[in-house]
Amino acid sequence: MIRVSLTGPESTGKTTLSQQLAAHYRTTWAPEYARAYLEKNGPQYTLADLEQIARGQLAAEEEAAAQASRVVFCDTDLLVIKIWSEHAFGYCPEWILQELQRHRYDLVLLLNVDLPWEPDPLREHPNLRQHFHQMYRRELQESISPFADISGTPAQRLEQACFLVDELLAAPAPQAAYSIAKV
Repeated sequence: MIRVSLTGPESTGKTTLSQQLAAHYRTTWAPEYARAYLEKNGPQYTLADLEQIARGQLAAEEEAAAQASRVVFCDTDLLVIKIWSEHAFGYCPEWILQELQRHRYDLVLLLNVDLPWEPDPLREHPNLRQHFHQMYRRELQESISPFADISGTPAQRLEQACFLVDELLAAPAPQAAYSIAKV
């Protein structure tokens, strides 16, 4: 099973692209658990809430993977939890950091901030998107994760993502991560 994560700052089109990719490849996608959690419990959150969200995100990914066909798309990942935890609380729980090391993706799509901000009661920092994008990029580079930048219009983003996923699906298993890492 090939796992593809979509990550990046708020309002960069992760959910839309996850849904489009899942439809294109006729497979499943794991929605962002934080959205459902915060809609149910309110937009104010604690470190304990972020830990619940992390557990829920992992469970959503496993559920989607169990029903997937060849590839599963994850609308966000634990990197988002790490960055938000460190930003909001100056700390990220050790188990999340360990899970980040253990829970790998075959490809991470880092969505750029070149789409207009869309207001939403659960979004917090419209003026810090570039700052957060740089944080995501640095984290992905330091973790040596196979990732690619995705930018442009929604149609261009889908085209870029499909090209990368097609390359990953066509590559022999041992070569797949290497070929994408060169992007």
